[in-house]
Amino acid sequence: MNTGLDEIVEASTTNEGFSDPNPQTSRFIVKFDQNEINNLLNNKIGTSSWASNLRLFIANAEGLTGTTTIESFPLSGSWNMGTGHYGDSPLTEDGVCWSYRNASGSVAWSTLSFNAYVTGSWSGSNSGGGNWYTGSSIVGLNVKSTQSFSYYDDKDININVTDTVKTWYSGAIINQGFILKQAAEFNSTINTILKYFSRDTHTIYPPQLEFKWNDFVYNSSLSVINTPTATLTLGDNPGLFYSQSVNIFRVNARPTYPPRVWQTGSLYTTNYVLPTSSYYAVKDLDTDEFVIDFDTTYTKISCDSSGSFFTLYMNGLEPERYYKILIQTTINNSTIVFDDNYIFKVANG
Repeated sequence: MNTGLDEIVEASTTNEGFSDPNPQTSRFIVKFDQNEINNLLNNKIGTSSWASNLRLFIANAEGLTGTTTIESFPLSGSWNMGTGHYGDSPLTEDGVCWSYRNASGSVAWSTLSFNAYVTGSWSGSNSGGGNWYTGSSIVGLNVKSTQSFSYYDDKDININVTDTVKTWYSGAIINQGFILKQAAEFNSTINTILKYFSRDTHTIYPPQLEFKWNDFVYNSSLSVINTPTATLTLGDNPGLFYSQSVNIFRVNARPTYPPRVWQTGSLYTTNYVLPTSSYYAVKDLDTDEFVIDFDTTYTKISCDSSGSFFTLYMNGLEPERYYKILIQTTINNSTIVFDDNYIFKVANG
């Protein structure tokens, strides 16, 4: 798997400041640069099979019920990102809000008539809040995506939005970003508040549009390692990469205790390849969180005549952070994870 996380160009929420103590509905909109999406699909992914996920990271959650469902749709209509911040006094109202696409009082969201496949909130005080393409089939694709989580589940959003990205890439609809909302948002008995980090966060958790593609190849005449007591080292790791780097990591494998045979060379210099059911993952060294988790489709470790390897695009990782690579493989029905401090840093540049 090669993971490319595109830079965000706009992010905002479609809610206004209310003094009403009753539950209020809010929605989140976020947009990614279509030129970067096209460049990734044209020049890196090519004809490989791929998937795309929208990832948002929870900042605060209140009033949770047994199950919460989040819906994602492609937004219809342009909008302007505001420059205000939470807690501004007086409020800064120069961007998108519940009623308007631009500055407050300018260019209202449609509430009466909509283009084909487009809808919005049109009833009474709920009118406004954005316009979006529904889950109806657009060029054979379903652009509605959902994710549900229970009270005790992880509240981060990781929604498969592949079909939406395909409609943008094909030109079937224009990329105006995503709108996310709760499925039960107008239920007056529920006051679930979910807040996610936005583009301007001073953390490592900005919204991400993640791309995964299958670049797996397996073509080698080298012997496959067949003992769980193996020693793995990571080659081609200088320890420091710049954010635009693309690196091929080589995985050197050998039995920890090779059988004794009569030969003139060292047994420890013979390189083996990992089995086909071998994968890599990447963790943030400080938080110990997976930024790329093991995936049986998109993080498979390839091999060629020189040995096992995988490719990593550093622009999919937050800069000025240290990361650790883990290797998972299955040998003789035993699943083993090698965590031997294969560490590197991504720097700005």
